[in-house]
Amino acid sequence: NRRKKKGDSILENPSIPNPFPELCCSPFASVLSASLLPKATSRKKQVIKVYSEDDTSRALEVPSDITARDVCQLLILKNHYVDDHSWTLFEQLTHTGLGRAIEDHELVMEVQSNWVMEEETKLYFRKNYAKYEFFKNPLSFFPDHMISFPSETNAALSHAGILQMFLSSSTYPEIHGYLHAKEQGKKSWKKLYFLLRRSGLYFSTKGTSKEPRHLQFFCEFSNSDMYMSLTGKKISGAPTNYGFCFKPNKSGGTRDLKQLCADDEQSRTCWMTAIRLLKYGMQLYQNYMQPYQGRSGCSPLNITPMRSISENSLVAMDFSGHRSRIIENPTEALSVAVEEGLAWRRRGCLRLNSHGSPIAMSNMGMSIHRSQSWFHHKISREEAQRLILQHGLVDGVFLVRDSQSNPKTFVLSLSHGLKIKHFQIVPLEDDGKLFYTLDDGHTRFTDLIQLVEFYQLNKGVLPCKLKHYCARIAL
Repeated sequence: NRRKKKGDSILENPSIPNPFPELCCSPFASVLSASLLPKATSRKKQVIKVYSEDDTSRALEVPSDITARDVCQLLILKNHYVDDHSWTLFEQLTHTGLGRAIEDHELVMEVQSNWVMEEETKLYFRKNYAKYEFFKNPLSFFPDHMISFPSETNAALSHAGILQMFLSSSTYPEIHGYLHAKEQGKKSWKKLYFLLRRSGLYFSTKGTSKEPRHLQFFCEFSNSDMYMSLTGKKISGAPTNYGFCFKPNKSGGTRDLKQLCADDEQSRTCWMTAIRLLKYGMQLYQNYMQPYQGRSGCSPLNITPMRSISENSLVAMDFSGHRSRIIENPTEALSVAVEEGLAWRRRGCLRLNSHGSPIAMSNMGMSIHRSQSWFHHKISREEAQRLILQHGLVDGVFLVRDSQSNPKTFVLSLSHGLKIKHFQIVPLEDDGKLFYTLDDGHTRFTDLIQLVEFYQLNKGVLPCKLKHYCARIAL
């Protein structure tokens, strides 16, 4: 065995692997050959413009094959938002008053390629808490009177059983019920009995008959997108405010829309959810499960309700002793909250120095809520309902606003049971101190922040706890 000389190369000894083979090319060849460059560099990039609720916008240079979920992730990172898996890219057609949540897997450039020049269309970045809510609680989305299962199926299906039928390629539940349809090329609407089957959407030409000879084809979904009406009766002259429609890809405009409207929100939600499941199938479930992949207990169709970040982080605590403890009793939680609020006010008064008068304290308590994301200053009832609808009609979606009928009071607008309800928050004075109440003074709060935090922990007089607030974000 000869000893290795000082100038020997490691290449002369084949038993020693070369750790940098890419650097051992011909001196006449480029070290950074095309095969070594990342494939992403060959991807074309385009600029998209995304708007927020307050109409601020941001231009993004993105790859041509970027998905809606990836755009949302990019904006979450750039704006340092908390990712609670509810952020959505929303397509809004301004002139026709239509909008839809773009599915997470859809390619944004393909969506934009279907836009027509005469229609002003925008992309919005907002939260949609109802995006995958039907995976958590399908029974509330599909009422018994609107859904029929195959005759061989057991009527008593579990939550997972219903979803398995929707996602199965061999079986599909039938959705049926009355809808108002706008006749093609006419201004009139006609109430018809519709049926949704795997082959498409049909209506009956004879009452509620389901015989094949009485069924007429209305629409299929592979070459069209479904939109919700955001303006109610104003533009289309629909008989109700619960409209939706189908817009063919690359269509010529409003003349090609196939417009429908339901009698109530529950019916519209059922139709639109079932059509989404029919069109995208298992892809929707994969979109829903993607953020949770790799976590324990997340096997396919082992669906359990996911607690939101806000629910997990809000709990009443007592820190007065040597060790902190969770306060389970709502009455005790309220008394502790009131005492903390009064102490907070006293500390705030001391910080005001010479201006720490009762009047200054009162003004501070009245205006502190304006800095909160859930508070919307001087918006109308209709605007509040539109904001909540855009964020999704999930139980617990809420906002607080000024009352238009009484300037001294406030209103809590809350989604529950696919309906939006409004509760008046009344200020009252007792022994020179100002309080706020939702229940005629039985439960009192020193300011609106304390009121909201209490009802995030306790249902009280409300139909459900406050879970998700509607916020006007800025980009």
